[in-house]
Formats: sequence, C-alpha cells, structure tokens
Amino acid sequence: MHELERYQIILSVVQEKPVATVAELVELTSSSEATVRRDIAALHLENKLRRVRGGAEALVPSRHGALAGRPFSVNQQLNTTLKKAIAREAVELCADGDDIIINGGTTTFQMVHLLNARRMQVFTNSFPVAEHLLAHSKNEVLISGGTIYREQQIVLSPYENDFSKNFCAKRMFIGAHSVGSLGLMEADPLIIQSERKLMDQADELVVLADSSKFQKRSSMIICPLERVNTLITDEHISDSHVAMLEAADIRVIVASIKSNQATSDSPGD
Repeated sequence: MHELERYQIILSVVQEKPVATVAELVELTSSSEATVRRDIAALHLENKLRRVRGGAEALVPSRHGALAGRPFSVNQQLNTTLKKAIAREAVELCADGDDIIINGGTTTFQMVHLLNARRMQVFTNSFPVAEHLLAHSKNEVLISGGTIYREQQIVLSPYENDFSKNFCAKRMFIGAHSVGSLGLMEADPLIIQSERKLMDQADELVVLADSSKFQKRSSMIICPLERVNTLITDEHISDSHVAMLEAADIRVIVASIKSNQATSDSPGD
C-alpha cells in the first residue's frame, strides 16, 4: 500500500476514535508495526495527529463514534478487476421489475455501472450507489435514514423503526469483511446491526466476496453460512472453501476474470 493511502487510513481512523492503536492500524493498512509507527511519527511532526503511547489520537476528536474498517475511497482501489467480475455476475441475477437491496460496499458499488438500463426498485444505504443510479438510470431509488458516516459513505441507524422495516426485497446484495466456517463476518457492531435488519427484509441473500475475503477473520458474525443463498466470488477461491460453502447448501458462482476483462474492453462498454 502506498504511503499516502496509509496516511489517509490512519487519519480517518484517529479522527473518529479516542485512540487508534498501532495493532489496529497494522491490520487496517496491511503494513508492519515499524511502518505504522513511522507513519504516526511523520504525521505527528506534520501536526496532523497526536502520537500517544501505543498509538495515535486526533488533535480535535469527532463527536460521533467511528466505524471500523478502511475508508470507501481506499477500498475502492483494491482488487478492482475481481470486484467488477463479481458484480457482473450479480447483475445477471436481476431483472426489470425486481425489488432489491444493495448494501453499501465497494464490491456492491460495482453493480451500479451495469444497472443503467434496468428498471427496478432499489433500496440502499450507500451514497455512491444512490447517486450513480439517480444520475445514470431510471431505477427507482430508496435510501435509508440515520447517521452519515463520511469515510464509509453509508447511512446507518441504530433504531428499529427506520424506513428499512417497510421495504421488502426479492434479493439483498451484500459484501463482507470476511467469510469463514462460522459465517459472514464484519468488524463493526453498528454495521452488523444495520445489515441484519436489512436481511430480514429480503427473500434471498446474495453475498459478493472476492477470494481474499476467505483469508481474513473478524471477531463479529453477521449471520451463519446457512442464511446465505448465493455467494459470488472469483476463480482464485480454493477448492476447500468452495466445499465449505456447498456443504452449507450455498449456490456458488465463480466469476471469470478473463471474460469480464474482454467485455470491459469491448467497443461501446
């Protein structure tokens, strides 16, 4: 990861939390402890944060709590080819007239470029998804209410009586921090609470997860594998992980990276 990308992640985390620990920043940036400590020292000298024992804190902390995880703008640059291939397979499951939920995330966001010609009712908690569909499609767009989290570009509400309870979808498309034998996992309890509410409003749950998500772990489970109907991933997934998913009666769709690149490179796309 480039130095400027690490700086962006570190600054976004310390702005939203009382103290961001070195261990936490190591995981988020996929960097060594020595690298993170150097980054903190450099940002401290630039007067962009305050270095403290074991981590860093913001000069002027935010009033709102933080969401764990990398900013949307950083995640959007990771595994882009895989995400596009996975999103293309996800859109193949959609048809005009469907009512769907697109949960916020950088893989699910890749779906919007392929939905321009569709006519569906789309509920989302993602600003980028809503903005693109409103500007470039005729789909009907509904958004959730709650607190705006700028770094992740999503809207989340801790309350049970928000608008999501009034929407019923044929399918919900969702990403995940990681996927394992215990189920789908995320890094933040507020994200989990929001996603569980939306899952209750959908007949089918479709997970968009590139093969790297099977190499990670998180301490919090969104739902067991048995709740998932379909999982779309890429051709780098291992046979053992496919077997794990199929044992949970999940339909596994493996997106072809080469065919997606060929389609993307075709004239007029």
